[in-house]
Amino acid sequence: MVTRGIQSPHMKIVGIIGGAGFIGSFVARTFLREHYKVRVSATDISKPEKYQHLRGLEHAEHLEIVPVNVLEKPGLQSFVNGCDIVVHCGTPFQLTLEDAQRDMFDPTVKGTEQFLEVAGKAAGLKRVVFIGSVAAHNTNFPMSVPGRAPGHVYTEAETPFHSSESIPYAQAKYFADQAVRRYLESHPHPAFEIVTVSPTLVAGPALSSRQDSTSQGFQFLAKNKMAPDDFFTMLWETDMEWALVDVLDVAEAVFKAATVPGVHGKTYLLSGDSWKMSDINRLLNNESPVGAPRVTYSNAAATRDLGVTFKSGRVPLGRFGIS
Repeated sequence: MVTRGIQSPHMKIVGIIGGAGFIGSFVARTFLREHYKVRVSATDISKPEKYQHLRGLEHAEHLEIVPVNVLEKPGLQSFVNGCDIVVHCGTPFQLTLEDAQRDMFDPTVKGTEQFLEVAGKAAGLKRVVFIGSVAAHNTNFPMSVPGRAPGHVYTEAETPFHSSESIPYAQAKYFADQAVRRYLESHPHPAFEIVTVSPTLVAGPALSSRQDSTSQGFQFLAKNKMAPDDFFTMLWETDMEWALVDVLDVAEAVFKAATVPGVHGKTYLLSGDSWKMSDINRLLNNESPVGAPRVTYSNAAATRDLGVTFKSGRVPLGRFGIS
């Protein structure tokens, strides 16, 4: 089953893998507002509650929902064929896994490798944007890279840090990013351009009522000062510092990465400022922070090349607090 919108032969087509998720929904909305035809993948088309919120977006008559399994090449090829742009939103964050290889590494790493193979066979595809993660640059995130001096500001120019002791999600994002880098090295003149954006912790209220977003879960737990597991207990005990980025800024950066000329092969960190857990809790409850933020991950390259002005993390946290 495919849920189709109105077709227009003159509209550019963007395919968004994961376009019904937290970040993907804002990306889909941005492209619809910019008068693109938007093709969104759905892992399970029989669960409309996963993507039905997209039907309420402006210009949703140009929206198409297509069932796709990223590990099945024929369906993935069909999804990519005919697209001018494809945005690959990656894999949702998970801490608890029954089988890390099956549930995280295969869909994230192998899925990226197979997507690149499929994209290389898609006639007319002009650009691919990978929405990666800051974890691809530092699998220890939100903690620092060992040996870094206090106050260190990370940039895209640094060699990405990987630890085999990091959580599977972070390692999977690192290896997926490495797969993209290898592809670029082995294909110096690819048929399509590739740009990668790597957000820090994405903040703000969602477009849907879905409760399966990592960001929504984190903000809910931080707002209510809850610690359902050892990981969150550690965050509160250490008053961990988190680099935040507004989901609206991420969506704008993705659109710019897909449409601005001269950025092929680039990777961009997307981040606002960094706040400690205690102040994140205060901001989510519309209270004044006690501490001051600092910049941990530089957004200078994205600001320069993509023209995005990144807001302070207190802005999306404030929106979530009143949502």
